[in-house]
Amino acid sequence: MKLILTHEVPQLGAAGDVVEVKDGYGRNYLLPRGFATQWTKGGQKQVESITRARASRAVKNLEDAQALKVRLESSTVTLPVRAGGSGRLYGAVTSGDIADAVKAAGAGSVDRRTIQVTTPIRSLGAHAVQVRLHPEVQADLKLDVVASA
Repeated sequence: MKLILTHEVPQLGAAGDVVEVKDGYGRNYLLPRGFATQWTKGGQKQVESITRARASRAVKNLEDAQALKVRLESSTVTLPVRAGGSGRLYGAVTSGDIADAVKAAGAGSVDRRTIQVTTPIRSLGAHAVQVRLHPEVQADLKLDVVASA
């Protein structure tokens, strides 16, 4: 089955890539979740628009990505959230929350789609988060989740 990815899928490809997958994987996982659309000859325009959007969001070159990595790894980002008395959060910290906190801390601007949270953050304290800045550059961000007043 030939598909056009609309979102990044780990170990498969980035948005805008045309991939060949097994029928069941495409029909039961990628298509229902909106990660891909059927490939057609007219879909090439969609591929081009997704590629342009991804290029505008991406860090332009390797040197900029490495400079942003140094800024992110040298700072600790503090994220105030609502929490209960035992230190448990009301919900979980999202990648959008982390992106907003990074921007507010002055460490740079990162796209929420590039932030990888391996396990959901549901407690106060220090956490480590990875940010994919470039295909060759990945930064480790130190995140300090604190209770808001």
